[in-house]
Amino acid sequence: MVEEDLNQIGGNSKYNGEADPESNTLNQPLVKANRTLSSTPLALVGTKVSHIESLNYEINENDLFKHDWRKRSKAQVLQYVFLKWTLACFVGLFTGLIATLINLAVENIAGYKLLAVGHFLSQERYATGLMVLAGANLGLTLVASVLCVFFAPTAAGPGIPEIKAYLNGVDLPNMFGATTMIVKIIGSIGAVAAGLDLGKEGPLVHIGSCIASLLGQGGTDNHRIKWRWLRYFNNDRDRRDLITCGSAAGVCAAFRSPVGGVLFALEEVATWWRSALLWRTFFSTAVVVVILREFIEICNSGKCGLFGRGGLIMFDVSHVTYTYHVTDIIPVMLIGVIGGILGSLYNHVLHKVLRLYNLINEKDEICPTNGRSGNFKQFHCPKGYYNDLATLLLTTNDDAVRNLFSSNTPNEFSMGSLWIFFVLYCILGLFTFGIATPSGLFLPIILMGAAYGRMLGSAMGSYTSIDQGLYAVLGAAALMAGSMRMTVSLCVIFLELTNNLLLLPITMIVLLIAKTVGDSFNPSIYDIILDLKGLPFLDANPEPWMRNLSVGELGDAKPPVVTLQGVEKVSKIVDVLRNTTHNAFPVLDEAEVPQVGLVTGATELHGLILRAHLVKVLKKRWFLTEKRRTEEWEVREKFPWDELAEREDNFDDVAITSSEMEMFVDLHPLTNTTPYTVMENMSVAKALVLFRQVGLRHLLIVPKIQTSGLCPVVGILTRQDLRAHNILQAFPQLEKSKGRKAN
Repeated sequence: MVEEDLNQIGGNSKYNGEADPESNTLNQPLVKANRTLSSTPLALVGTKVSHIESLNYEINENDLFKHDWRKRSKAQVLQYVFLKWTLACFVGLFTGLIATLINLAVENIAGYKLLAVGHFLSQERYATGLMVLAGANLGLTLVASVLCVFFAPTAAGPGIPEIKAYLNGVDLPNMFGATTMIVKIIGSIGAVAAGLDLGKEGPLVHIGSCIASLLGQGGTDNHRIKWRWLRYFNNDRDRRDLITCGSAAGVCAAFRSPVGGVLFALEEVATWWRSALLWRTFFSTAVVVVILREFIEICNSGKCGLFGRGGLIMFDVSHVTYTYHVTDIIPVMLIGVIGGILGSLYNHVLHKVLRLYNLINEKDEICPTNGRSGNFKQFHCPKGYYNDLATLLLTTNDDAVRNLFSSNTPNEFSMGSLWIFFVLYCILGLFTFGIATPSGLFLPIILMGAAYGRMLGSAMGSYTSIDQGLYAVLGAAALMAGSMRMTVSLCVIFLELTNNLLLLPITMIVLLIAKTVGDSFNPSIYDIILDLKGLPFLDANPEPWMRNLSVGELGDAKPPVVTLQGVEKVSKIVDVLRNTTHNAFPVLDEAEVPQVGLVTGATELHGLILRAHLVKVLKKRWFLTEKRRTEEWEVREKFPWDELAEREDNFDDVAITSSEMEMFVDLHPLTNTTPYTVMENMSVAKALVLFRQVGLRHLLIVPKIQTSGLCPVVGILTRQDLRAHNILQAFPQLEKSKGRKAN
């Protein structure tokens, strides 16, 4: 019967490429690998190509960890919990202070620059005004670019895709260092004050994450505080929670939106979440709001220079009463559809890295007037009149949003000016985003969306009762949802920005439609950036064809697994470390007394040991002259549990003598005895979901049947092995199945 089944499998037409692999069962081998499953651990971090590793979010349950966990007193547990909340408070405090500093610096630098330019224009010294404007913008941009290029390349860009990858389990070198944070702060001030088509919202998220990382590890790598209580956070799991709090605090500081910040972290960047983390992130954002509110009160007294009575990116339209009717649902749905299409189109153009240039001719029209004061630019117009295009362009991005969001202003901005503003910001946004400066996507997309929404409102004319300012708000929400594919967090952010609960129903409709339309064309902008940078991000949804490929077949496409014995020779450990780049190795034992269900003579899987722990053993020279297991007190005397959390993978400076090569090392106390394992017949799709949700670095494949002489480990899966791109390289036949499924 077995031979008939094997013959049937061997004669299956899947090997000649005629059958559809989607129709095969998991009991049958899907395809033979044409090549070895390989991966390239290189990715673009900032502006540098770096070697990428994974993070250890899994609890390493070795003997030292178990002993430390058993002896922890109630006071130590309470201290650990108290420190978590204290660090969450400090994350919010410092993020709020730095956000205030950035806002004050941008408003004052840009304000004095524009005052100087306006002074020369009022004297009809146009050439001088142009030189001052161009020189100031060039100088500010150079400061931001030079700092990024020469001091912290990881500070370039928004930083949100990298944070998303880190929380997914990808280790990014120097991404959250002190130098990166300082350059991000100064670079954001320079780039935004220069009037570039970018915002400071993305950089604020990155800055909040940097603050969280530095607080968790006690400072920079070279000047780290060695306080004993900080040892609790010397691991990837707690650092992940702190960086999640930092990302939420950054969004809150950018938009003064505490609930929106928490939902942004939950919906967009975090891969792993729990209720305790929800409360700590909300606490961090609450601290940010308190800090911002206090500084707003100070600025209201006129002590902030040109910042005046600004609301720290708070586009407050709470004083406006918006009205809409059932018949307005049609244009609202239309604005959502257009937002989704435009958002996906923006993603497509940015993905193709097209550099678009456009020559905008000078516009000479009759200067309008509205008979009231406000943020209007005279610019070649008589006194009492204003230039609508200059009002949008010759100002800061924050004021431009306030102008577009303004209500009861149906005639203040002409259709031609809105078109020029929209096209110009689309082109400049595509061009500016790739330069080596800290940059954010939120504000440019809000500006483009507000402009197109106001244009649609103007085109609707008397056919709708919705105010054009509300059209601008809905247009900004639609374009952001169409590009970033966020819904719940964006809805709350816009409600907290506008401070108007009446916008909730139509905002929800616009966001849902825009996201649905955008998803039908391409991924979100952050997913596109992750792919362009080569960061090995694991998506939440496996590919359909992954359900017909087993992890055993995936393991067969990899090189043979490298294993170690429970008591191993030093020479074997040195050889393994020198000739492999693996970060973990299965530890096996010969079962002297067979366990229940274990075949006589079979080999036992004791657990998994990390490369860093092997290096630590060699550096401490914890060697035995005879092959034996050590006592518990011997291990605790040599290895404090918190010391094992440090990454120690530099093997080059370890010198082992020839006599030491013949000694032995007991690996049992340092081995994680409860690694995550899967049966070899589990589908790749199910394994991917497990790997991602638990936050694993290694996943062991064990055989379905254990027999004498058979290795108890079939293979080890890492995040690179579970990426669809790498699997298709080893199994190109699956690409045909993928294409048929799409058609």
